[in-house]
Amino acid sequence: MTVKTYSISDLHKEFGVTARAIRFYEDQGLLTPARAGSRRIYYERDRVRLRLILRGKRLGFSLAEIREMFELYDSDPGEIGQLHFLLAKIAERRAILQQQRRDIDAVLEEMARVERRALDAIAELKRR
Repeated sequence: MTVKTYSISDLHKEFGVTARAIRFYEDQGLLTPARAGSRRIYYERDRVRLRLILRGKRLGFSLAEIREMFELYDSDPGEIGQLHFLLAKIAERRAILQQQRRDIDAVLEEMARVERRALDAIAELKRR
């Protein structure tokens, strides 16, 4: 059975992330490619982890949180522990985003009030 491997270039092309970013994730311990001299050899595990890193970043998770999820998956609580951690982090992130939405709505309402007052003031000044 042949094991599928990937180069840093393969991952760069597939995920649209720079080779520098991939090396950074490696430096952070999130990816663990094998080496053939100075060449990195990535396996399916690294490919899946890179996909999860990028998804986690899109959802607003820090690299530390992503690392913790990987560690939970690899440890005794395994996938169940990882999923509970993920659900807790999603709830936290959702609460933050909902508060940001409320804050943005409040700012937009205030801007609309100021804009109406400015337009009313301009109309009043033109009538004089």
